[in-house]
This record gives sequence, structure tokens and C-alpha cells, in this order.
Amino acid sequence: MKSVMSVSVFLSLFLALLCGQRAASGSRNLLTGVGLSGGSSGTTLTMMSESNNDECDLVMNYNITERCGFVKRTPDCDMQDGFLNYLDLAFCLLRPNLYPLTITLCVIWLFFLFVILGLTASNFFCPNLSAISSSLHLTHNVAGVTFLALGNGAPDIFSAMAAFAHPHTAGMAVGALFGAGIFVTTVVAGSVALVKPFPVASRPFLRDVVFYMCAVFWTFLMLYRGTTTLGETLGYLALYVIYVLTVIISAFIYNRQKNSVNTTVQSDSPFPELNSSDSSDDDDDGTHCLIDEPVQQVYESEYRPLLPYSESTSHILLSSLNPVDNRRWRRKPLSWKVFKVLKFPLEVLLLLCIPVVDPDKEDRNWRRPLNSLHLITAPLVCLLVFQSGKYGNKMIQDQFPLWGLVLLLGLFLAAIVFCTTTNDHPPRYHPLFALLGFVVSAVLISAAASEVVSLLHMLGVVLSLSNTVLGLTLLAWGNSIGDCFSDITIAQQGYPRMAISACFGGIIFNMLLGVGLGCVGQMIQTKSNVQFETEGLLTWILAASLGLSLALSFIIVPLNNFQLGRKYGIFLLVFYVIFLVIALLAEFQIIHT
Repeated sequence: MKSVMSVSVFLSLFLALLCGQRAASGSRNLLTGVGLSGGSSGTTLTMMSESNNDECDLVMNYNITERCGFVKRTPDCDMQDGFLNYLDLAFCLLRPNLYPLTITLCVIWLFFLFVILGLTASNFFCPNLSAISSSLHLTHNVAGVTFLALGNGAPDIFSAMAAFAHPHTAGMAVGALFGAGIFVTTVVAGSVALVKPFPVASRPFLRDVVFYMCAVFWTFLMLYRGTTTLGETLGYLALYVIYVLTVIISAFIYNRQKNSVNTTVQSDSPFPELNSSDSSDDDDDGTHCLIDEPVQQVYESEYRPLLPYSESTSHILLSSLNPVDNRRWRRKPLSWKVFKVLKFPLEVLLLLCIPVVDPDKEDRNWRRPLNSLHLITAPLVCLLVFQSGKYGNKMIQDQFPLWGLVLLLGLFLAAIVFCTTTNDHPPRYHPLFALLGFVVSAVLISAAASEVVSLLHMLGVVLSLSNTVLGLTLLAWGNSIGDCFSDITIAQQGYPRMAISACFGGIIFNMLLGVGLGCVGQMIQTKSNVQFETEGLLTWILAASLGLSLALSFIIVPLNNFQLGRKYGIFLLVFYVIFLVIALLAEFQIIHT
């Protein structure tokens, strides 16, 4: 609740600031738009006609009456990765004097898209990944840096992959990943240090910082050269595999040493050892996907009926589609209730389309009527949403719609499941519903991320902003503000080390897989090497700031004996404010080369 409300406030204030800046400075000539990195020469091409930049940025140079025609005849303005053509909406469907209304509608829709991303990732994507990792019997360390990291970083990764789909929006992906990296390692880490000063686990901290610095430096080299090859991209992805192996090996060595020491202590001492929940220098990379499970399990056990009873099928279906817990509703403040009412229809639709398997419950969240219905709705949603509805109108031999075939298959499977199972006991194949929920939620997150990227691209054109500054501000804030409040809550509950581990471990995953998979996807689509169109000085400020923040943390934290105190937290917050001011000054060309 708080995270999504904060996103709304951030978006409103930031866009108001930008509109005021543009109104004061007048219409800026976009012929000095996004530059193309000049590789070793370090030059930046400033004329749009002399580079491969997005020609759609030139629309603001035209007369108001000519902008609609320019958008319709310019290929770069044909936004095929979303359900809506936002440029056509801004310049053709709405009147030119209604730009403030256009910006307001876009902010509301952007807020709604972030709500979709947050709900789908936290309530469906992440729990199903936890269920999959539990079914595969993975350790917490392996699950934390693979499946659970994917669950927490899904919005960032899918947003990056959507931005990499076109060269002129790749800068948005770089800005979002670098901006989120700076935001998490300064604002989030600094807030955790302010909330609960603590000694950080030395080995995991140094490991994560070193790997993240390697990833940032590798990304910087690709941006500096302006291109990357398939071999280099595969090596980039292999760096994450090395990181996962390092986590596994270090956890194995640590646990072996810890067991050896505990055995020696127990054999020498007549008293049993008392374990502390927050005193070990371990490699716990658990994320906030799992933080509330024990509390929730105890809480639900208090309201478990003393005598067994059997619910009717219709009652199970209706209760499964109700996202409101009456017991929680009575204890929540008014603001939470208002926001819950606003997102109630969305939650019902998501519950209707995405199955969730919970291995911590006795029935593993088996809901026979709803899970049978999922076999109909889930495949249809995937078909209609995948690649912005590209296959929704596809016909089989020009006679039968593809969605009709999917509907018939879903009805057949749903009938089999409903007739061969009971309400009380889940079938043996119930874990497969976690895989189905993972696929559906991934498709929805990808679609919402594509809409976010397309919408931010339109805002960049209307407000004459570069994709990089939109990525490092709006996109990075929207994808990271939830992690900020989650990690602060984890620290307040007495787990600051887990919060710091989630800060660094998650962004390593997001950068390596976000850039790596985005580049691979573009190579497959274009059959050529990826070309990066950097934003000149702003990109180098972004990369240098992230590298400097990591280097300072790598030096300062060991000098303080790995103690994260309030002074260090204030330093990180001040660092982010200085970075943001410099980045905005560079964007508005107040400082330039």
C-alpha cells in the first residue's frame, strides 16, 4: 500500500517539476536529442538525421497541426509493442491544447500499470516460484539467488527486456537498471542502516559488491563501445552463473565449518548451545518472498476450526475469489481500506486467471472449482496478452480462431480435473498448477512492462526528455520503491542482514539477466549485434555514480569494521540526492561537455 502510494506521489511531483521546467525554458530543439556512442573516439553525434536515433523525437519541432501527420507517417512512431499507440493518442486523438490532460491520464495509467506489476509479482509470480523451488527441494541459498531473485526482480527484468526490443529505447533499460542500482544501494541500504544500525556479514557483503562492480564495469564497456556481440552477451550471462556457484560453494563451506565448530563446542561443554537469530556471519540470501510465511501460518492456525467440516463447491469458489480478509480489514487504517477497494476488481481478475500453490498450507491452496476454472482462463489470458495480443485474432487455416481451440482444450481439461478430484485433497499433479501460474504471471508482467516502456517513451517525446532520465527516475522508482519499503520492514522486524543481502543480491540478478536476456532477445530478432544509443554525458554520469557508490561502500564499510551505522546511512542518502541533482542538470543541459 505505502509503496504504491509513494510511486504515485513520486510520479506526480516529478512530472509536475518537468512540466514546469519545460514551460519556463520553452520548447527545446530536439535536434540535439539522443546521441550515438562514438566508441573509442568518445564523440557524440548530435544531429538526429546523422545518427540512428529515434526520429519520432522530432515531432515537437513541427507545428501543432502537423504533428499528427508526422506521427502517422514516421516508422519510429509506430509503437507495436503495446496494446495502445500512446503517441497517436497524444497527438491525434486528443486536442493539442489538452496536453496537461494527456499527462494526467498518462500518470494515472502509469500508476495503474505499476499496481499490476506489483500485485502480479508479489501475490502470484513470487509465491509460485517459491512453490516450484520447494518442489525441486532447493536450498534457501540456491532458491534465494535464482527463483526468489527472479520473483522479486521480475518487473525490472521484463521492463529491461521490453526496452531492449528497440534500439532507441535501450537507453531506458540502461537508465532503469543503473538508476535502480543506485537507488537500492544508496536510498534502500541507507534507510536500512538508519532504521537499525548493525554489523554486516563481511564475506557475503564483499562478494556481492565485487560481483556487482564487475557487472557494472562490463556494462560500461559495452556502452562505451556502443555495441556487443553474442559471445560477449553469453559471457555476461555466464557471470551470473559464476555468482550463483560462488554463493552455493561459500554457503557449503560456511555450513561445514559451522557444524564442525558446533560439534566441538557441544562435545567440550555440558551446556547446550543457544543460537541467535541474527549473530551468525552466514550467506543467507533469502528474500522478502518468504519473510511473512511463519507469521501468517501461526495467524491462520488461530482461526482454524476445531471440528472438521466440508464447504460447498460454490462457497469455495466465492471465497477463493474474495481478496479481502475480514479479520485484517477490521485492523487496517482507512487509507489501506480505500486503496484496497480501488484495486479490488483487479485482484479478483488476477485470482480468476492465475493459480497459486502454497506449499506451507496443508491443502497447498487447492481450490477445486477455481483451479478447474484456471485451466480455461489461464491459457486464454496467455494467448490474448502474449506479444500485445498478436495471436488473439489468428485463424487456423482461415476457418477457426486459435482462441476457440484453446478454449475447447481448456474446457476439456477443466472437466477432467473437476470430475476426478475432490474439494478436500489436492491431486498429485497439483504442483503443476504452480508452473501454470508462473507462466501466466510472467506473461502478464511482460505485457505490463511493455506498456510501461511504451508509455514512458511517449512521455519522453511530449516532455522532450531522454529515455535514460525516464529510466533512472520514473521506471527505476516504480520498480524499486516496493523493495525499499519491504527491506525497511525486514530491518524493523530484526533482520537487517537479510535486507542488505536482498539489496545487493537482487540488483546483481536484475542487471545481469536484464541486460543479458534483453541483448539476446534483440539479437534473435534482428539477426545482428546489439547497438547501444547512449545519452552522452548523462549515461556516463549514471555509470560513474553507480561505480563510485559501490567503490565507496567497498572501502568505507571494511574501514568501519563492517558496522553500518546512521552516519553511513545519511552519507548514502546525501550521495543519491547529489547524483539526482547532477543527472537532472545534465538532462536540462545546464551542465554539459
